[in-house]
Amino acid sequence: MNAQTQTSPTVFDVQRIRADFPLLSRTVHDKPLIYFDNANTSQKPASVIEAVDQHYRLRNANVSRAVHLLGEEATAAYEGARDKLARFINATSRNELILTSGTTQAMNMIAYSFAMPRLKEGDSILTTVMEHHANIVPWQIVASRTGATVKAAPIDDRGELIVEKYIEMLTPDVKLACVTHVSNVLGTVNPVREIARECRKRGIPLVVDGSQAVPHRPVDVQALGCDFYAFTGHKMLSPTGTGGLWARKEHLEAMPPFFGGGEMIREVSFSGTTFAAPPHKFEAGTPNIAGFAGVGAAIDYYDSIGFDAIHSWEQQLLSYATERLRDIPGLRLFGEAKEKEPVISFLIEGAQATDLATLLDLQGVAVRSGHHCAHPLMQFFKVPATLRASLAFYNTREEVDAFITALLKVRKLLM
Repeated sequence: MNAQTQTSPTVFDVQRIRADFPLLSRTVHDKPLIYFDNANTSQKPASVIEAVDQHYRLRNANVSRAVHLLGEEATAAYEGARDKLARFINATSRNELILTSGTTQAMNMIAYSFAMPRLKEGDSILTTVMEHHANIVPWQIVASRTGATVKAAPIDDRGELIVEKYIEMLTPDVKLACVTHVSNVLGTVNPVREIARECRKRGIPLVVDGSQAVPHRPVDVQALGCDFYAFTGHKMLSPTGTGGLWARKEHLEAMPPFFGGGEMIREVSFSGTTFAAPPHKFEAGTPNIAGFAGVGAAIDYYDSIGFDAIHSWEQQLLSYATERLRDIPGLRLFGEAKEKEPVISFLIEGAQATDLATLLDLQGVAVRSGHHCAHPLMQFFKVPATLRASLAFYNTREEVDAFITALLKVRKLLM
C-alpha cells in the first residue's frame, strides 16, 4: 500500500506535532518564531535529526563496500530509505528509484542522459510558464547543444495552466514534455494525469517536478502515468542534499550513466567498462548516507500522521490565511487556482517584497521574498518579485493571526 494513503488520525493534534520539531520553539529577534517558508525548506522532526546523529555516532561507514558490521548497517539504512521512498510514491519496483541530491540533479540527469542523445535540430521540449528554473534551464542547455528549442505553455491570470493550450502544443516536434505537479510560487496543482494521458497518446515522455507535491499530498506515480517524477528531500522533512528520481524501467535501462566513478560499474578494464544495473549505474561515488538515514525517518514520521490528516489541516490553514489576507487593503494575491497547496504569494501596493520580508523577520515571521527561482512567472505577472508565505501541517491558526498582525504593522510602517 502506498504509504501516503494510510488511514489518518481522527483528531489532528497540532500542538503535539509541533513538540516534535525542536526549531519551532526558538525565538527570533526576541519574538516567537513563525516559520512560513516551508516551500523553501521544511523543518525537521527530532526523529530525523536523531537518525542523522545516530548514523555518525553508531554506524558511520561507507555503503556497499565492506562486509564488516558497520558497513552492513549503513548499507541497510541507505537501501532501506530507497525501499521506503519507493513505497511512498508507489513505484512498481525499488529499482526504478535513483537516490539523488534533489530535484535539480534529477532534472539534469534526465536532460543529459535521456534528452540530449535523442534531440536534434528542429525538435522541441515543452514546459510551462510557471516552472521552477530547475525545470527550464537544463532543457535550455541541452537544446542549445542539439539545435532543439524550448517552448512554454501559457497560464491564465488565476495562475492555472491552460491545459487545452498545453495539449495543443504537444505537436510532432515535441520530444519531451515537462510540468510541475505543484507550483512553488502559486501553489497551483496541475492535472498531471490528464497531461500524461495526452502525452502517451502522442508517444511523448513526460517529466514531472514533484518537489512541492510530495510534502502535501499522496503521490502515486503508477496512477499519474508520467515517465519521470523528481522530488527533493529537504522539502519533505528530510536533510538537505537528498531526493529521488523515479523513472520507468525501460528508460533507465536505455539511458547511459550521467556520472562515472565508483560503485556504478560491473567491471572496469582499459578495453572497456560495463555498468551496474539501474538504479546503481546512476549513483556513482559515496552518497549522502546520513542524509538518507534521515529520509527513512522522515517517511516513518509521515506514516505516523497520515496524509489524509495532513492535507485536511493544511487546506484549513490555506483557506483561513487566504481570507485573512484578502482583508488587507492594497494587497494583491498571485495564484488563485481552484486546486492549491498551502502556498500564498502576494504584494502590498507601495511596498517592496524585500522590505516587507525584512520587517516581518523583525517580528519573528520567516517568509520568502524574491523571484522564487521562477523568472518567467514573474515576467508573466509583470512584477520583479513577490512575498511568499508557505504553510505546513505543523503551523497553526494562531500563527496565521500573528502573521496578519505583523503584516498590518509592517504595512503601516511602509505607507
